[in-house]
Amino acid sequence: MGTAQQQDRRTAGKRLLSLFSAAAVTFAATVAFVTGAPPAAADPIEQCTPTVGAIVAVDFGPFGGGVVRGCDTTPTTGYELLRDGGFTTEGTQHDGDGFICRIGNSAFNSGTQYPTPATEKCVLTPQATAYWSYWIASPGQEDWSYSPLGAMSRQPKAGDVDAWVFGGTDIGGSTGRPTFTPDDVRAGGGVKPTPPEEPDVPDGEIDVRAAGRWVTEQLHDGTHVVDEGSETPNYFLTTEAAYALAAAGGRSPALVKVVARLAAGAGEYAYAAGPKEAPDATAAARLALVASITEGDPRDFGGHDLLGDLVANVCQEGPGPGCSAKGDFKNASYGDGQALAVLALLRGGIVPPAETVTRLTRLVCQNGSVSYILIGPDENCDGDPATTALVALVLDEVGGHDAVVAKTLAYLKKAQQKNGSFVPYTGATEGSVLATAHAAQALRALGEVRRADAAIWWLSQEQLDDGGFGFDEGATDGFLYPTASAVLAGAGTSLVTLTTKVTEPTQPPSPSPTPTPTAPPTTAPPTKPPAGDGPDLKKGVAYLTRPANLLQGRYYGAAGTTTRADFGLTIDGAFALAATGHDNDALRTIVDFLDRGGKDGEARTVHDWTNVGTDHALGGSMGKAAVLAQVVERDPRDFGGKDLIAGLADAVCAEKSPQPDRSCADKGAYAYAMSVFGQSLGVIAQVRAGEEKAAEAPVAYLAGLQDTSSGAWPSLVPPTGDADVDSTAMAAMALDLVPGDAHAAAVDKALAWIASKQLKDGGFPGAAGNSVNSAALAVQGLSLDAEKYAKQIAKARKFLASQQNADGGFNVAKEGQRGSDLRASTQAVGGATGISFGTLTRSLDGTTPNPVPSSSAPVIVTPGDGTGSTGGPAIVNTGGSGGSGGSGGSLASTGSQGLGLAAAAAVLVLTGWCTVVAARNRRAALGGER
Repeated sequence: MGTAQQQDRRTAGKRLLSLFSAAAVTFAATVAFVTGAPPAAADPIEQCTPTVGAIVAVDFGPFGGGVVRGCDTTPTTGYELLRDGGFTTEGTQHDGDGFICRIGNSAFNSGTQYPTPATEKCVLTPQATAYWSYWIASPGQEDWSYSPLGAMSRQPKAGDVDAWVFGGTDIGGSTGRPTFTPDDVRAGGGVKPTPPEEPDVPDGEIDVRAAGRWVTEQLHDGTHVVDEGSETPNYFLTTEAAYALAAAGGRSPALVKVVARLAAGAGEYAYAAGPKEAPDATAAARLALVASITEGDPRDFGGHDLLGDLVANVCQEGPGPGCSAKGDFKNASYGDGQALAVLALLRGGIVPPAETVTRLTRLVCQNGSVSYILIGPDENCDGDPATTALVALVLDEVGGHDAVVAKTLAYLKKAQQKNGSFVPYTGATEGSVLATAHAAQALRALGEVRRADAAIWWLSQEQLDDGGFGFDEGATDGFLYPTASAVLAGAGTSLVTLTTKVTEPTQPPSPSPTPTPTAPPTTAPPTKPPAGDGPDLKKGVAYLTRPANLLQGRYYGAAGTTTRADFGLTIDGAFALAATGHDNDALRTIVDFLDRGGKDGEARTVHDWTNVGTDHALGGSMGKAAVLAQVVERDPRDFGGKDLIAGLADAVCAEKSPQPDRSCADKGAYAYAMSVFGQSLGVIAQVRAGEEKAAEAPVAYLAGLQDTSSGAWPSLVPPTGDADVDSTAMAAMALDLVPGDAHAAAVDKALAWIASKQLKDGGFPGAAGNSVNSAALAVQGLSLDAEKYAKQIAKARKFLASQQNADGGFNVAKEGQRGSDLRASTQAVGGATGISFGTLTRSLDGTTPNPVPSSSAPVIVTPGDGTGSTGGPAIVNTGGSGGSGGSGGSLASTGSQGLGLAAAAAVLVLTGWCTVVAARNRRAALGGER
């Protein structure tokens, strides 16, 4: 089928589209919101208006209820809005009130809090697939954003809307979003659509090699594709063949011949009007992608500068010849051509003109689908899954369009059929291979792994005996266009990531001597930061050690009014002080407090946080504490009276634990290490202790989590399909420490991926947006090969400097709430030095611990003391109102600070055993491993 036939087919499908869908109307009317009878402290719902107070909505749908709303006319924090809006909450015993584990309201089931103790004990941080995630929307905002701060640190404004949803979300909150809109729950009410159900289908696999062989058999003279009965090359399909061959077998003789033929025909295909005229943008983009994918030069492909010609031919106005509107690439004609041109520039290292990306976003319809036609502002917008998937992938790669990408993802989730397939256009009833293959690529890249797998299962059922695919469900004849798309989907890649490049192993830097109690290192790490302008580290250290932040000079407090310590954050601060060397006495004071059994205001020690020696020992937290001991030349086998190295050895899982037990993600994982951060910390601790043999299984498990195509690591353990800068940097530091060169290629590939994610201003994307801690971790990771990535490191340090405030602290991210955040500041200060956690060392010889300020509270209790708190470990209660959020803000979603699951802004590198949530999401919440 030729290009014209394909376009005619899709255009014909558009004629079947209806302007309105009756089904959608019925859908939206099925579930009504409940406005609960508030307790005495709650404000009546009608008192909240667009200019007074804020609304909070909690979705009890997973527990058989509806969406309950509450109002607080004078909220100071998100936590207070929830509590004063009529809801009761309970935290976890391990993390305190700040991590919201249960929520209840009298309007649903007599106020029973969910999840109940029968399904969640709320002892440790809940798993990333079943917790209360936190979403926010400002006045006028049509879509939800995952909160970059915990509830105790977020400060709602008049007209804001908060939402709490139970379930799971991936890194950055691109999945698990509320199924209702902000407008649905603003004052005045609304309705809640039924959330789309995931297809319930078995696992399936596309025979990619067979499909690749089928593609090879379609080549005429082994070099190009022709239409039936023709001798003229069909260059469109020949580019598709090139993509398929690259995905199926990498660089091969067959692929080399196809690329050479495309280069020879570049003028005929893309410059039919003449070499001095604007090229066909779609054709030029397709050829440029072929060049980039196969390690060629898109600036000199067949004698043409494809990228330069694309940039030089952007419409400045429209409609006109070759232009439907401003921002079009001339002669792009369709939405997929516009998207491919933007992607070609990105892959060629060129920032696309802003108007071309804006034009792409304007093709997104109200329902989240993307129009195949380059429509104008007043034209009817009706998209299809294939175009939507491609545009979602491209905008995600561009960055900075999270809300639009989330909208397109919501559409794809809703459009997926129960059997995993996607129809080609609105009104169609049978699945389309092309639409399903494109959707599978986008769903996997955007974290919807289970939905992507369901699409792959359906595609596997449509693969023909000879390896090819037809266009439609039940087809008996294969065609190249759908087959090529299915090959990419089956290979787990897309045009965004596809490459034939294979990273060659190189000799990694020799690891520093393993610090041990008997032979401590004698050389301190360099304190001189990498070249280039960076943040003021002395000023940053002064912020971290000021009495209002570092309580009694010993620890950082958890968010809110609690007297509990945030031990994960405290260790982050110690790492930052060790990296800079600017206040070694303050570092000594923190270390002595932790090592000598110092207690916080709730009589908790650091090992009430690691749980070492108990049935709930946390692998990531033990690893983090052990690494600190090694950094400062203390004995990790006797730190705080506990053997952390033995604890890690005992925590190595022999196999995956059966549900509902979630302690072991898989063989080689550390018990209760629910993130790549936790796994990496445990590996670093064991290797630094000289326990390479004991670390073999954890190292193998960590290495196996890497995406071999992109080089990135996910946030969560077990993985959910996301890719995270923070976690990739951390995993690279861990594997770089392992003796030998077995992991050198993996580290090199990880660093290349990190470098590729850098934004124009030098920052890096994180759950909170253009994230401070992501940039800091990227500096540490890229510094493993500082010579190669010197320019990227310098740009990132300059970005960090731009986010430093007058008080010396740092913002969470470039966007969002302003003000210094302790967690972000610890990461920024330490990360800006570029020193890996695998090699960081700071001698405390000659230092003196600072005295305890007499006016400080709570009192520190050490073994043998008779003063201070007499209580045991704090038990979280559900009473009381929310605090104002401590000085250190939390980063993510479910509460205040704590372990930080990957969410929000990928919080600091070593902050909470759960630190990545959902993926970068709950990062903000707690602070443990990270």
